Amino acid sequence: MISQEFKKKIIETLHLLGISSTSIRLEPLNGGCINHAARLTAGNHTFFIKWNESPPPEMFQKEARGLALIKQTNTIRVPEVLAYFDGVDRKPSPPAFILMEYIPSGKPLSSHTFKNLGEQLAQMHLHSLAPGGKFGLEEDNYLGTTLQKNQWHEDWATFFIEQRIQPQMELALRNGKLPPFRRSLLEKLIIRIPELLGNQTHQPVLLHGDLWIGNVLNDPGNHAVVIDPAVYYGDREAEIAYTQLFGGFQPEFYLSYQQVFPLEAGFEIRKDLYNLYHLLNHLNLFGEPYGLQVDSIARYLIG
Repeated sequence: MISQEFKKKIIETLHLLGISSTSIRLEPLNGGCINHAARLTAGNHTFFIKWNESPPPEMFQKEARGLALIKQTNTIRVPEVLAYFDGVDRKPSPPAFILMEYIPSGKPLSSHTFKNLGEQLAQMHLHSLAPGGKFGLEEDNYLGTTLQKNQWHEDWATFFIEQRIQPQMELALRNGKLPPFRRSLLEKLIIRIPELLGNQTHQPVLLHGDLWIGNVLNDPGNHAVVIDPAVYYGDREAEIAYTQLFGGFQPEFYLSYQQVFPLEAGFEIRKDLYNLYHLLNHLNLFGEPYGLQVDSIARYLIG
């Protein structure tokens, strides 16, 4: 059930898009644990809407910008963003929301979808070099609800330490999830990161940034659609590594990616380092069960 104020704001937004319907219907959809999601029907028009009563600042604006950056590559399909509203500093206020194209996605992901996604992701990585050749983004954004720092750096290892691992460590310390032994492990690992990442060529290319199986859909033509990005310009190995962390991507994805843009030797070792960022984020968001994986990877990489 939505408030009258929220309903009024949706209708007002639709009017700005040229849709004059005063009657709307929301059908709840399964989604993540962060936002509410629904199929929105207004007359003969159907949309996807996602909302949050207490989001981090500018969360949906940053999501819209991330989707726009991916769309500009003309590779992987993303839903078209039609409008967003990040709330106002007054109470009561309608929830923040983002309104998008509705893409029916009833079919399970198939081997064809994964092949398609692998080819298109490789093309995106091949042809989306960062402006200025640096790692980062012109603004910070979010990984889930965690602030993701993106200050520009010329060196990839420095970026990964200062914008990825250290901010997560600082957050874990504030959250009481960085006991002395874990802090010591991670500090020792940080010293090794330049060595672990020093024997390959790093190019800053556009990354989706949160590419796991839950952020991939099928469109009616059985082609891949990606959602919920946390974009930045980084080394492509960080993207491929995360697709392996929680499983779900079929072999066709990796085969087709490799055919277009082969990975360099040593990826199987480096992927654990890249996934440490996401495990630390999950530790901060969901708690100690992820701490065991953080500790295990840190010990392994320290050697």
